[in-house]
Amino acid sequence: MTTVAWLGLGAMGSRMALRLVRAGHEVVVWNRSRARAEELAGARVAATPADAVRHADLVVSMLAGPAAVREVGPAIAAQARAGTTVIDMSTIGPDTVTWLRDALPDGVTLLDAPVLGSVAEAEEGTLTLLVGGPDDAVTRWTPLLSELGRPVHLGPSGAGAAAKLVANNALIGTVGVLAESLSLADALGLPRDVAWQVLGLTPLADQARRRRPAIDSGSYPPRFALSLALKDAGLIVAAAENAGRRMPLARAGRAWLTEADAAGRGGEDYTALLGHILGEEDQR
Repeated sequence: MTTVAWLGLGAMGSRMALRLVRAGHEVVVWNRSRARAEELAGARVAATPADAVRHADLVVSMLAGPAAVREVGPAIAAQARAGTTVIDMSTIGPDTVTWLRDALPDGVTLLDAPVLGSVAEAEEGTLTLLVGGPDDAVTRWTPLLSELGRPVHLGPSGAGAAAKLVANNALIGTVGVLAESLSLADALGLPRDVAWQVLGLTPLADQARRRRPAIDSGSYPPRFALSLALKDAGLIVAAAENAGRRMPLARAGRAWLTEADAAGRGGEDYTALLGHILGEEDQR
């Protein structure tokens, strides 16, 4: 049995931590809101991140973003023992992974393992885990990570964090292009049914099929909150700038998300961007 310190119990983290509890691990949880931690049946609640980490074999952070990781990082670094592994599963970008790795004491290993998937996949243990870090540590923790989904080892430290930005850039861009294509069809007088038919003949066919029910109903139940997609879009643009890459499409995606968030859609799914671009706010 492994003693796991789990930091962060949002919609994803709470479901993932519960899977480890049910797998028989001793799980000590911390969350900024203690009430949410106390809801996790079978886990022990820690008062602070330091208390959670102090006796752990494995520390997992599943937090909202770079600022949250940098806030708890010093406590992890102060309490982690030699031989402990830290796995950050947040979407934070390679720069914050490097910062956390450098903050940890000798003998403590860091893996970055952000995930693809949402609440349903977290509950079912079918997430895809994008893992960066040393081969031996990945091998050691693959059985436990497999309780959460399918680990894919992509390279050294930071590779997982980089891969998550690449994946989310594709997600945000695809939704934006789909919405703008439908908006163009509307502007040119194509009936919506005809627009769907045309999109079914393009590389967007699968996304068009998947997103049509939400667009037709105007309902976007949260799986991946638009506010978090906006945070990720900022990380994507910053990473591109740091690497000296021009990415005007990524900037456009961030701009659309910023508008949608300002219009009050931050708590909806990121695909509410479709409704925003198609002008649903004008009908509210």
